[in-house]
Amino acid sequence: MKSHKIQTSSPDRLIFYIIGGLILLALVFIGIFSLSESKQAQGAAALVSYTVNDNDKPKVEASSSFADLGNMKVKDEKTAEFTIVNKGSKPLQLFKVSSSCDCTFGQITIEGNKSPEFGMHSKNSWVGSLEPGKTAKIAVVYRPFIMPVKGVITRDVYVQTNDPQQQQLTFTVKAFVE
Repeated sequence: MKSHKIQTSSPDRLIFYIIGGLILLALVFIGIFSLSESKQAQGAAALVSYTVNDNDKPKVEASSSFADLGNMKVKDEKTAEFTIVNKGSKPLQLFKVSSSCDCTFGQITIEGNKSPEFGMHSKNSWVGSLEPGKTAKIAVVYRPFIMPVKGVITRDVYVQTNDPQQQQLTFTVKAFVE
C-alpha cells in the first residue's frame, strides 16, 4: 500500500506561518490590554455616596470658579489655579475630571500629590480623596495652539464630587487670544 503525502509548496507554508504569527501577536496584545485594564479597575477607589439628608457628609467649597487669563498668543500656555476646601465631616471624593475642549486640561493637587492631566475625552478611574478641613488645588491649563482660535474664548474644566449638594464643579477660564 502506498502512502500518500500531501506536499505543500514552500510559499503556502510561508503564508501559513505568517498568518499564524499575526494571530499569535494579536492574542498577546489583547492579553496585555486586558491585564492593564483590570489593574486600572482594581486601583480605583470605591466611591462613597451621601444624601442631602445625611448629617455626616462631605461639603465642597470653592474660593472661586472663574479666572481671566488676559491676553495671550496662540503659541502661549496659561494656567489658572482654584482652591477647594472640604467643609464637611466626611472625605470629599473628586473624580471624572474632564474639559470642554481638547485644548484645555485639568489637574488636581491634594497634599502635594498631583493627579494626571485630564482633557476633554479623558476616560479614567482616578479618584482623589480630600479629608475634612483639607484643601486641594485645581489647575486649569489652556493651550490654544492645540485648537487655534482667535478672540475671546471661555473654556471649562468639570470635576465630579460626592457632595450631594454639589455633585459637579465647573471651573471656567477666559482669555483673549491674539
